[in-house]
Amino acid sequence: MSGIVDDVGQRADEAESRLRAHLVSDLDGGFAALVREHRGVVYSVARQFSRDRSDAEDLAADAFLRAYRALRGYDAGRLETLRLRPWLLAILRNTARNAARDRARRPAPPPAFETADEPAGGASVEQRAESADVQRELGALLAQLPEVQRTAVVLRHVVGLGTAEVAEVLGCPEGTAKSHVSRGLRRLRPLVENRPGLREEGRNR
Repeated sequence: MSGIVDDVGQRADEAESRLRAHLVSDLDGGFAALVREHRGVVYSVARQFSRDRSDAEDLAADAFLRAYRALRGYDAGRLETLRLRPWLLAILRNTARNAARDRARRPAPPPAFETADEPAGGASVEQRAESADVQRELGALLAQLPEVQRTAVVLRHVVGLGTAEVAEVLGCPEGTAKSHVSRGLRRLRPLVENRPGLREEGRNR
């Protein structure tokens, strides 16, 4: 098992090295490749910080725009040492925090209602609706955590980042990142236990 994990990690490191080299040789082409490689994880994290899909898409797009502007000011030496995924997610986190501050300064808009997508993969409308309800409920519970704990839990247990990468995104030592994850989970567990639907969902997975 350890050999498989090491092989996956090595391939990921090689992919990151190729991306960095691409950014050095051709910033625009390399950035397009960067977006293709990391847009999934960036959107996944943005979705945890946003009220709906449209907000998440806007947040992810804004983060990538900020990343591109930053990259234009980096020299080759800095590009060659950049750890791209945690760097992108740190930008996303700062973008989300800025957006939250902006929202706090103005009246909240009416709640948005999303239309249901067509059933895919054989899932019934009822199953998809139930899953969407669970995700919204879990998102509401996560929103009750302090921002740093919410981010730590999402990165570690929703996105699946390693503790070292979580620490990079949060800009803190690895031990502190572990503490944020642990405290976030400790706060989250009793909230989940008080929601029967979420509790059953966790047991069924």
